[in-house]
Amino acid sequence: MSASRPRPEPARRAAPNRGPAAAADNRRALIAAAREIFAEEGPDVPFSAVAKRAGVGQGTLYRHFPDRVALAVAVFEENVGALEAALGDEGTVAGLLDRVVEQASASTAFIRLLTGARRDPRADALGAHFDGLVERLIARDRAAGRIGAHVEPADIQIAVSMLAHELAATPAPEREALAARARRLFDLAFAPR
Repeated sequence: MSASRPRPEPARRAAPNRGPAAAADNRRALIAAAREIFAEEGPDVPFSAVAKRAGVGQGTLYRHFPDRVALAVAVFEENVGALEAALGDEGTVAGLLDRVVEQASASTAFIRLLTGARRDPRADALGAHFDGLVERLIARDRAAGRIGAHVEPADIQIAVSMLAHELAATPAPEREALAARARRLFDLAFAPR
């Protein structure tokens, strides 16, 4: 009786390089990793830590986001998209402020990053996108009698900016009370007269 020889294991192939097809997945992974790591460690975390957390190389990180501002803008582009989706055809300025509280509490590091980039054209483009959302919400609220004729888009933008910056500078346990106080002030200021 002859001993049977074990069959050799078939050679494993390396996963194919997906090239450009992986770009969108890599970008999403980088943004998700940045949200996590910046929330945990703040805006001064090494940029390379984002690539490591996302499971991509630093070259991929820099191809998508050449600097921290580009990454912060991408996070807020997603945030504005999420606001538009959440507010849909029924959204209100009050709903916007509530959502901003949720987002700002989770994005304090990114708020600090963008504060220093006020004159950056990438931040300007993001601002224009947000402005369009605000204008639609004001028109809807005005038509329903929920907001005064004196309220302009700049008023809402200032309120959102103040709220986001104050939340970013406030310790987490105190944010809920701060948000409630701010909402009371905004409700009074924006009410029909």
